[in-house]
Amino acid sequence: MNKNVLNTDLTGKVAVVTGAGGVLCSYFAKVLARAGAKVALLDLNEEAAKAYAEEIVAEGGVAKAYACNVLEKETCYAVADAVEADLGKCDILINGAGGNNPRATTDKEYFELGDIDADTKSFFDLDAAGVGFVFNLNFLGTLIPTQAFARQMVGREGCNILNISSMNAYTPLTKIPAYSGAKAAISNFTQWLAVHFSKVGIRVNAIAPGFFSTKQNAALLFNPDGTPTARTGKILAATPMGRFGESCELEGGLLFLINEKAAGFITGVVLPVDGGFSAYSGV
Repeated sequence: MNKNVLNTDLTGKVAVVTGAGGVLCSYFAKVLARAGAKVALLDLNEEAAKAYAEEIVAEGGVAKAYACNVLEKETCYAVADAVEADLGKCDILINGAGGNNPRATTDKEYFELGDIDADTKSFFDLDAAGVGFVFNLNFLGTLIPTQAFARQMVGREGCNILNISSMNAYTPLTKIPAYSGAKAAISNFTQWLAVHFSKVGIRVNAIAPGFFSTKQNAALLFNPDGTPTARTGKILAATPMGRFGESCELEGGLLFLINEKAAGFITGVVLPVDGGFSAYSGV
């Protein structure tokens, strides 16, 4: 296994990653495994999680995939019990499950006169069920796994939870009101959990990624011919470093916040990893 950028040693630790069938969270799982942790990869898509688990094992790490719907409490509790039986009690929980839904987005950035009757999805056309789905997936999809796995952490020193927030939590992006609001809730919930668990040995922090180019958002950022979309132009103009982030650039923040020696007195923090996006006013 490769050494990590901070030489964080997680030997003997059990790490659980939700949403581990996705691009960024599968990368987090690999980083944790390379640091020595035994990793449980949880995802609704068990086959995707299993493929990434097999990659970790092929590298010499310890990993196992589990099918898990983060919105079902009974399922999460059953998976938590299975992880404990297979790997041991959870020491590190990465709440990475989340996402957006087209039913909770608008077609245009600005509402204009006539949009109510026009052939466009405006604010007034947002689907309540779609908005509810996005809030549930992001907020309840963090709360329920935390309920399931924090049971194994309570009273044990050196345990911590890392939530995945977003730049949307600082300033809402146009067109995606539900996702922005849900991520703002994650940042607030991170602070709440940090206080709530402060007496029983659990630290709780979050990272807030800026804009990273992955397969999942490629259609939003680039045209079929590979040229950048208009939205990409706006993103890069508002990012002082003038580029998208690379997955590997989240590794330092991840390992720092879960490192008991480096960050043992840090809890309730949301760390931006955004190329300066959150610091730029636009002028």
